[in-house]
Amino acid sequence: MTSLALLHSLDQLPGPEHLEFPDGFDYPLAKAQANRLRDRLTHDFGRACRLDDQIQDASYYFKVHIPADATESGVPLVVRLSNFGNLAVVTTPRPDSHDDLDQAVQEGALTTANRRQIEAALNNLGYTLVPPRLLHRPYDGVTWLADESKGFFYAGYGPHQGRATWWTEASP
Repeated sequence: MTSLALLHSLDQLPGPEHLEFPDGFDYPLAKAQANRLRDRLTHDFGRACRLDDQIQDASYYFKVHIPADATESGVPLVVRLSNFGNLAVVTTPRPDSHDDLDQAVQEGALTTANRRQIEAALNNLGYTLVPPRLLHRPYDGVTWLADESKGFFYAGYGPHQGRATWWTEASP
């Protein structure tokens, strides 16, 4: 299944207002898994990584922060974990900094070795990595965000300002 097809399938899960999480979302289980990821990245990077679990009004509840002094490039990294399936997105350092990890490596914000560490940790814990470029596509899902007549205005990042994107709706 392609990443976009996966987003569309997860977007159709029933849920309250269907914006923050689907029915059956198990917060304690998701937090335990996020803690395991934080612990794994702390071990792999040799520095304390921080779990932010105070996210509100978003379709992700957890961010794992990898500090700049732990990375070979000296750039802080953030791994966001979705409430919809086990999706993860890595940003370097902002959501619109790089289209994907290939670009982040090419531009020196991430080294190949650190990329492999993050990908291995996510893979071992059952997460599917989603490239930011996919999340910046115009949202064409099932919620009211896809209805321009509702007057939705996203005041978010750069070129995505003023329109709903998959980052707005389903970002990890």
